[in-house]
Amino acid sequence: LGVGGTHCSMKALRKGAAELFGESIKMGVRFGDADSRRSVTVRVGERDAEQLLFGPEDTISGTVHVDSPSGRRIEHQGIRLELIGQIESVLDRTVTEFTSLVRELAEPGELLGRAEFPFEFADVEKPYESYDGIHMRLRYFLRLTVAKAYGAKAVHEETFRVYTTTPVDESESNNAIKMEVGIEDCLHIEFEYNKSRYHLREVVLGKIFFLLVRIRIKHMELAIIKRESSGVGANAYTESDTVAKYEIMDGAPVRGEAIPIRLFLSGFDQLTPTFRNVNNKFSVRYFLNLVLVDEEDRRYFKQQEVFFYRKGP
Repeated sequence: LGVGGTHCSMKALRKGAAELFGESIKMGVRFGDADSRRSVTVRVGERDAEQLLFGPEDTISGTVHVDSPSGRRIEHQGIRLELIGQIESVLDRTVTEFTSLVRELAEPGELLGRAEFPFEFADVEKPYESYDGIHMRLRYFLRLTVAKAYGAKAVHEETFRVYTTTPVDESESNNAIKMEVGIEDCLHIEFEYNKSRYHLREVVLGKIFFLLVRIRIKHMELAIIKRESSGVGANAYTESDTVAKYEIMDGAPVRGEAIPIRLFLSGFDQLTPTFRNVNNKFSVRYFLNLVLVDEEDRRYFKQQEVFFYRKGP
């Protein structure tokens, strides 16, 4: 192969391409308190990922390393670290950044062997909780970039988790929910839940009272429904997902019977707080869905919205 009158082997071309586009550079991020900080396992797409957990006011600090293997000397046009908070939409593939900070770690120069750079992001705005939903995703991450010649660059991203908590306000209304539903001359039931607001480690308690039963009920179940909404106007989109479901009665009830409800929320790791209009991009609401199924497999249901929150101090 002749290039500019010079003979180049394929091996030399591959080596040159690797150095040009940064394929030979190895990079990583080490959080300063990684050994002592709590981590959580979250479902991202089709896989589980382990992520360190931070609060909205926590400082993000640690060390990044950049390696040039085999002792090769690599020229670069600068090394930078960014802390980014962004919302991603699967539907229209838009990405909206709501937090972005930059640290310039190194000016243009050369890399030989391993270089390490300490970093710290203090007082960084982290106003929203991390979220991996049906069509929406909110994440925080560090992006390490080594700029190369001709616009090429090597990039490494390290995602971390942010949880937001709600301080307990005893004066805030948290009334029990009581409702009546029925089909005229066929079915009449009353149900009640002990609260309308629950923190994510709480227990939903309630009862269902059968006042009139003239249809043959086969079983009854209670489900937690998550409803994710995004967009506005013609571009508004709402999708529902059943987070949890369990059977609370098997067999036909009789008039006057009362069925207790006891649902432990701590058993469902995929539950999140209720989100109201996050950065004007999306909302997440939760409903308790009571379903009765008769012997002809007809379904009778009633939904009631509840508010979930992450308990603070």
